Amino acid sequence: MKTTLRTGGLAGRIADPARPGSLAHAARARRWSELLRCFPDLAEMRVLDLGGTPDSWRPAPVRPAQVVTVNLDPRHLHHAEPGVSALVADACALPASLTAERFDLVYSNSLMEHVGGHSRRARFAEAVHCLAAHHWVQTPYRYFPVEPHWVFPGMQFLPFRARVAISQRWPHGHIAPGDRARALRDVAEVELLSATEMRHYFPASQIWFERFAGLPKSLVARA
Repeated sequence: MKTTLRTGGLAGRIADPARPGSLAHAARARRWSELLRCFPDLAEMRVLDLGGTPDSWRPAPVRPAQVVTVNLDPRHLHHAEPGVSALVADACALPASLTAERFDLVYSNSLMEHVGGHSRRARFAEAVHCLAAHHWVQTPYRYFPVEPHWVFPGMQFLPFRARVAISQRWPHGHIAPGDRARALRDVAEVELLSATEMRHYFPASQIWFERFAGLPKSLVARA
C-alpha cells in the first residue's frame, strides 16, 4: 500500500509524527519512553525492525547498536542511516538467510494490520517469536473511535462499500484519495486488530494499551 501523509491541516495536527505538537508526535514520544523503560539497554541491542525503514530510525532518541529493517518497498534501500541496514523482503515469509540469524529484539510499528488475513498474521507472529527472545509489536486498536489511517471517525465499523467511498474522497490522513480500484485495494489492505486477537498471536506476551484521552489507541505486544 502506498500511503501519503498530509502534513498540513487536520491530518498534520493529528497524524504527522514529525510535527511537534501533533497528537501523533506526542504519542510517539510516549511510546519511545515506554520502550526505553522496558529495554533500557536498547543502545547495545541488535534489532530487527519488521515493516520499518532506515528513515524511521532517524528521530529515535536512542539508536540501537545495529538495526536491520525489512520492508517490501525497494526505495528504502537508498535511504542510508548509520548502523541501519535495509532488506527488501516479506515479513511473513522471511528469507532463510535472515531466519538463520538471531537478534536481541524484534520491533514492529503499525505493520501487523497490513499483512493480510489470519494465516499471514500467524506467520508474522511466528517469525517474531523465532528471531529474538524479546519483542515489541505495535498495532492500532480496532475500537479506538477514529480510524488512524484515514483519520476518519468510526470508519472501521462501516460496511466495506462505505469505506471504499470514503477512501475515494476523504482528503485527510495517511492514504491519498484515488479511483475506485485503488480505494478498493487500500481498504482491503487494512484490518485493525482487537486485544483478543493480539493475545491470540502473542499468548505469552504482555499487552500494553497505549491510550489517548483515557481511551486505548493502540496495542503493543511486548516480552
